[in-house]
Amino acid sequence: MILDLQELLSDAQAFTGAATVSTNVKDLGAVTPKRQLGDGEPVGVGVSVDVAAGAGSTHTMEIIQSATSNMATPDIIASVTILAAVLVAGYKFFLTINPGFPTKEFIAFRNTATGGTTTVTLTAWLTASRLWESGQVYAKNYAIS
Repeated sequence: MILDLQELLSDAQAFTGAATVSTNVKDLGAVTPKRQLGDGEPVGVGVSVDVAAGAGSTHTMEIIQSATSNMATPDIIASVTILAAVLVAGYKFFLTINPGFPTKEFIAFRNTATGGTTTVTLTAWLTASRLWESGQVYAKNYAIS
């Protein structure tokens, strides 16, 4: 899996309570036609759990889009609902952006938690499906001096 800092939406971000949007919002540029990330090679948002979800909660994770950078009145591009028991540290999943999306300038990641203890810490980033699925981790072959 390859990570790109420019594509990072959440970096070990604590999501608490209802409808928390990622720290970073991706600006696709105000161009016409809109950049449609779902066309061509499949891309989406890879998510990894850094700190397990609180007991008894349910989390709806979404890729959202908006015409404004503050993500006002967002549309949902992709969504999955996961129980806290599954969201243990180290768990990973991928949300795919379907062809034809996004249709607006800004995209972000959002977690909405209900019931129980609603906190979970996640890292989320835009990546190609092919890069996400490899899942092999290699040791760094360099030293910083």
